[in-house]
Amino acid sequence: MIDLRSLFLGSILMLSGSAAFAQETPPTPEPSEAPAATSTPDVVAPTVSASLTLTLDASSDIERRTTVYQCNNGEGFRVSYVNAAPNFLAILPVEGQTYIFVTAVSGSGARYVSGPYEWWDNGDEATLRDLRAAEDEAPIATCLAASPTP
Repeated sequence: MIDLRSLFLGSILMLSGSAAFAQETPPTPEPSEAPAATSTPDVVAPTVSASLTLTLDASSDIERRTTVYQCNNGEGFRVSYVNAAPNFLAILPVEGQTYIFVTAVSGSGARYVSGPYEWWDNGDEATLRDLRAAEDEAPIATCLAASPTP
């Protein structure tokens, strides 16, 4: 059986491969060559990726669980919860990017925040909000837990 503390102390989160940056530039024309009026150089956008390793000192065992949510906007996604007292995290996708949310004070349920976003779960129900939006604006998503996975 794998000791979760050892597993997570070594490497708790790996978010996308190794760091790399590449950019291609078009060749420079010789001074005697006149630039073509209708030609445009091919520009390749840079590719950037990074990885993150987070080490948490926990006062008890570290627990990681994943829950699949189905939301009212038709989307479904997985949320990974990392419970490593006194640190409690939720890792979930928002608008195509992975965010790490940390716990915040709540009246009931578990409230997590990351930048301008709030993930609030209470039992099997959860909401994702953009805190920059007006208070009366609907949440980005209202979700129900479809299934917990180990």
